[in-house]
Amino acid sequence: MCGNNMSAPLPAIVPAARQATAAVIFLHGLGDSGHGWADGLAGIRIPHVKYICPHAYVFTHWFDIHDQYHNAKEDEAGIKRASDNIKALIDQEVKNGIPSNRIILGGFSQASANCANKDMPVFQCHGVADPLVPFAFGSQTAEMMKALMNPANITFKPYPGLDHSSCPEEMMDIKRFIEKQLPPLGNE
Repeated sequence: MCGNNMSAPLPAIVPAARQATAAVIFLHGLGDSGHGWADGLAGIRIPHVKYICPHAYVFTHWFDIHDQYHNAKEDEAGIKRASDNIKALIDQEVKNGIPSNRIILGGFSQASANCANKDMPVFQCHGVADPLVPFAFGSQTAEMMKALMNPANITFKPYPGLDHSSCPEEMMDIKRFIEKQLPPLGNE
């Protein structure tokens, strides 16, 4: 996607320890980078899973946030552009030999809004002490997703004392979620 564009930063990649049979595309929030999250994901490495952390710069940005209130105007064009670019990343991994049902989308903060799919299991984490995205917004999002999707597919886990960041407990919970959704294939 950006391999021939020398001005666009390449995604940060944590390669699988052996042949990759699954992938996690993890999108970072505003003001962060793919490299920061690649370092964290390397700490929960799963031998057959490749982690891809694209830079928002490749997408220009995920989309604009005009306001955090429910009646705020949405950046529909930006959301569509981000969605199209994420689909292109998935298509590239499929071309690389990873079946689409062996690809997980994940994200932090604003980027996680790009990840929902009504038929897929969702693991949503939220710091109770988050000053940037109030915990109430995360909780409301989980309830809205339960209304739009199969509620049995939604897991919402609060992390007491956690601000707008991640913690080791959360990363281990994410690892367990990935292991459950992307188990090794029979020959691995």
